[in-house]
Amino acid sequence: MLMFISPLPFSSSDSSLSPLFLSISLSLSFSSDLQAQSVSPPAEYSVRLVDGTTSCSGTVEVFYEGEWSGLCNRWWDMMREVKVVCRELDCGNPVAESRGPLVEYGRRGVTPYISCYGHESSIRQCDITGGPGFCDGEYYRHVTCSESVRLVDGAGLCSGRVEVKSNQSWASVCEADFDWQDAEVVCGELGCGAPAALQGGLYGEGEGQTWDKEFQCKGNESLLLDCDTSDRENNTCLPGNAVGLTCSKHDDVRLVGGGSRCAGGVERYDQGEWRTVGAVKNQEDVAAVVCRQMGCGSTVSIIPGNTTRVFRASCYGSESSLRECLRSYDLLPGLTVICSDLLVQPDISLTDSMGGVFRGHQGPEMFRGYNFTITCSTQPQYPGGSFLLTFTGSNRTHTQPAVNHSAAFLFPAADDSHQGNYSCVYDNYVFSHNFSSESELLSLVITGN
Repeated sequence: MLMFISPLPFSSSDSSLSPLFLSISLSLSFSSDLQAQSVSPPAEYSVRLVDGTTSCSGTVEVFYEGEWSGLCNRWWDMMREVKVVCRELDCGNPVAESRGPLVEYGRRGVTPYISCYGHESSIRQCDITGGPGFCDGEYYRHVTCSESVRLVDGAGLCSGRVEVKSNQSWASVCEADFDWQDAEVVCGELGCGAPAALQGGLYGEGEGQTWDKEFQCKGNESLLLDCDTSDRENNTCLPGNAVGLTCSKHDDVRLVGGGSRCAGGVERYDQGEWRTVGAVKNQEDVAAVVCRQMGCGSTVSIIPGNTTRVFRASCYGSESSLRECLRSYDLLPGLTVICSDLLVQPDISLTDSMGGVFRGHQGPEMFRGYNFTITCSTQPQYPGGSFLLTFTGSNRTHTQPAVNHSAAFLFPAADDSHQGNYSCVYDNYVFSHNFSSESELLSLVITGN
């Protein structure tokens, strides 16, 4: 709004400036000064994301001593610091955290040590030590959060109650409005693997509003809000029906060069390429997370590899996946991990040469008096080893060396004593440890001649 003041006196030398012009000019200047005074600066250690593809992704900047500066903190945790950044910006779940652009030499940055628990509403509530500095040779931090969907009250980044952002607030989703194809889109949007469980009330009830549409995803959309929706037939969502979702872990970790998917050098897919993973003091915790994420049991041994530029991980040991650990880049020995489920499950089969085997209602059946053979076999992972054939009908066991990764156990003249459950146990000594793996049960019924 323009404020008019009375004309000021002016001399003949100022004849080009009319009183009205001076009034308008002074009014605009006065209004601008008031407007500038009304805008307060951000709070110290506020955060923002810049140069990203969405409002919830980009390079992290921190407001410190009156200006925005890039953050080049080396250690960030997806479940702690990154989770707080996403929450402070009213975004969804952390999706990715990586190094951003290289810091220009001599450029001022912010290098504090920020330590969060993960429940804080802003970075300012975390423990912060340090301040401005130079980040020569370092990289800024880059964060990606989901924009309009999140999983809350779950055990990790890939499980929880589904909530959708609507009119700047978060709403839970009713189980009746959400199906398996919708779940596929959410899991993909959050950087997780395929859906593993979908159930109402699985992760509690939301305290706010409920989403009032039914999702109709095809399963190939990139974002949940890209899916078609329709009006809900029933306008109420009964208690216990807020949908909970568990996604499998993303396949971004592998073990290479060990002859098994559960043994070898640890690599993580990061920024478009597979990078060697290393650790310093907490190698046991890192290895435990790797074996857990791979579904390979527990850690048996850890072998240091060659020193190289690695993706350095620091874990507490309780994380469900490696991307939930602290990460940085460093010159360290790579990490080779051997997990307990090293050997694949062997196969067990029943054959005979005289036609005495046939398939009954409960499984394979054998005529009395006929010869039969039980064969144990496994995939060609490692040379050697042996097979133990166990029989639950008695304490009898049979052992044979593995020849070409298999062993055949011959039984003459089947009788009632051969009826029962059989299994193959494959044993092998590799990586200076004994490993074993057991097949499924084979139930054999002996019937009349």
